[in-house]
Amino acid sequence: MSTTINRRNWLKSSAFMAGGLAFFSGTIGKLAAMPARVFKPSSRAITDKEAITTAGFEMKARLLANENPFGPSAAAKKAIQDAIDKSYQYPFMTMGTLYNKIAQYEGINYNNILMESGSSPLLLAAAIHYSKGGKSIITGDPSYDDLPSHAEHLDGKWIKVPLTADYKLDLDAMEAKIDSNTGLVYICNPNNPTATVLDTAKLKAFCERVSKKITVFVDEAYIDYLPDPQAATMISAVKAGQNVIVARTFSKLYGFAGLRCGYVIAQPDTIKTLSMYTTGFSLAATTIAGAIAGYREEEFLKDALQKTNASKEYLYSVLKKEGYEYIPSSANFVMFPLKMDGKKFVSEMMKRGVGVRNWQFNGKDWCRVSIGRMDEMEAFAEAFKQLS
Repeated sequence: MSTTINRRNWLKSSAFMAGGLAFFSGTIGKLAAMPARVFKPSSRAITDKEAITTAGFEMKARLLANENPFGPSAAAKKAIQDAIDKSYQYPFMTMGTLYNKIAQYEGINYNNILMESGSSPLLLAAAIHYSKGGKSIITGDPSYDDLPSHAEHLDGKWIKVPLTADYKLDLDAMEAKIDSNTGLVYICNPNNPTATVLDTAKLKAFCERVSKKITVFVDEAYIDYLPDPQAATMISAVKAGQNVIVARTFSKLYGFAGLRCGYVIAQPDTIKTLSMYTTGFSLAATTIAGAIAGYREEEFLKDALQKTNASKEYLYSVLKKEGYEYIPSSANFVMFPLKMDGKKFVSEMMKRGVGVRNWQFNGKDWCRVSIGRMDEMEAFAEAFKQLS
């Protein structure tokens, strides 16, 4: 018998000492057991990443990736700096602290949580698992396409359901598309790119009803921009034992887009399943420290939200003054229909140092503007007036 203690086993015992968290165990086994699946080349529209890296111009206003320009908080920044001295150490114990902090706030257990470097790896994990065997992923159209596009590239099926007349996800139509080949229903709420939010009671009823037939994945990346996130979250569905996965991220209101920290909350068996497609050990010590310090830092979150809303109201006034309609936003971005070709509009705005995104649906060209600092919104206004 070998007397050598390996990192995986040491980590497992250490996690238990930190509060019963064995979330890192089995990483090597998970990777070895992960099904071999091959991605096909992407055919989807340009992503936020591609929009940023191919911009080619210095931006006065970076309004194309739904980032929070007001964060991270001062406390998070200090914690990140303080963590550098011990960043030569594996952050096993502090990871357990972060898990416990989230679990305590949400009133759940640690084994209801799976954390990764942003929500993207978790969306990918769900795409890999729930598209196996050519299963279909049902989504709104348009909606955030990271999960379903990956599923499609893995030979899964992507079922797109048009939005309602008021640009919200059509839950009834999505439910009607469920059949024996459905692997997952994906709900982005608030929705990206339209920034619309569903009626909470209707979504709760949908989750309770549909999760008896199929897994429901609710992506709540932008939920912190709502007046009462705790009232609107579907974590209550998980706590009620329903077959629902809820994704959360620090990338938006917390200002951690470049630090990378996200998690899902689901039933323990679902967490075990998704963990087969993740390493469970991708967060840096500095990110963990910042997340612990910044999590539920209410004064900072309130301040960032107020600044976001002020910039949003300013954007509304600019659009109205120039004779443009817009979709009322429940997030940190606004979508409005254009009066010219979308690609040309984005290109012309970029020439003026303003980065935005374009979409095409309902027979129209649309622009999505992320909410920035007031100086960035003023730069948008100046460039926009030259084109409107």
